[in-house]
Amino acid sequence: MILVGDKLLSEEIFDKQFACDLNACKGACCVEGEGGAPLTEEECAILDEIFDEVKPYLSEEGLKEIERTGLFTVGQDGGLETSLLGGRACVYATKSPNGTLYCGIEQAFRDGKTSWKKPISCHLYPIRIKELVDFTALNYYQWSICEGARVCGAAKEI
Repeated sequence: MILVGDKLLSEEIFDKQFACDLNACKGACCVEGEGGAPLTEEECAILDEIFDEVKPYLSEEGLKEIERTGLFTVGQDGGLETSLLGGRACVYATKSPNGTLYCGIEQAFRDGKTSWKKPISCHLYPIRIKELVDFTALNYYQWSICEGARVCGAAKEI
């Protein structure tokens, strides 16, 4: 671990090569896992503020779940996170005709509807943030669904 200010960084962050490859994984990180994308309190406030702009980019099922559970929820670990559809897909994920999942929040950003791209946990993935008593820990999380991203990162030397 490397300490930078109040951030504790896993050495793997510097060693692993990684570049998302949606053609390989089809956005599996938006579906797989035990919970939604982790959110900060500030990000929950932003979601509340921009939801009307994001809403047209979401699926009917996602909108129904948001209506039922809210823009975000409290996860099993007690942290804030995006709600899920049937315990699987993020409510903000939308599916393209070829089956690839995209973030509705990010699509609204790309279309100039919002100035916020998406939660930091999604930006940094597969780096996960964990708030500790005295530090914020950033750890690299290796998962089989991201094998294509490791291959792509190695090919691009990223």
